[in-house]
Amino acid sequence: MADETLFQLLHTEVVAAAYGGGRGSGDEGQRTGLTVLEGMGFRVGQGLAERLPRGALVFREELDTIKFLCRDLWGAVFRKQTDNLRTNHQFLAFTCGLLRGTLSALGIESSVTASVASLPVCKFQVVIQKA
Repeated sequence: MADETLFQLLHTEVVAAAYGGGRGSGDEGQRTGLTVLEGMGFRVGQGLAERLPRGALVFREELDTIKFLCRDLWGAVFRKQTDNLRTNHQFLAFTCGLLRGTLSALGIESSVTASVASLPVCKFQVVIQKA
C-alpha cells in the first residue's frame, strides 16, 4: 500500500516538473512535457527489464512478449490488472515509454501509443518495427 502511494506522489511531482520546467507554454510546452515523461518511462522500462532474470526474458514469439508485458510487468509496476486502470494523458506518456523501453531492452524496437475513448478504459497499441 505504501509503495503504491509513494509511486503516485512521485509521479505527480515528476509530471509537475516536466510541465513546469521552463519548457515553454501552450501546446509546445505540453508536447515537450509529454516527450520528457515518455523518455523517463522508456528508461524505467529498460531498467526493469535489465533487473529481471535473463531466463524469464526468453520468448519464442512476439505475442509471448506482449503477454509478459500485460501480465507480469503491468502487475508488478501498477499492482492492477491491465483491463482496469484509471489514468490521465500525462500518466499515459510515461506508461508508453515504460512499455517501449522494456521492449527495447528485450531487443524489440517498437512504437507505443495510447488512446482513451471513455474513462476508465485505456488502450495501448504496440507496433513492432521489423528489421
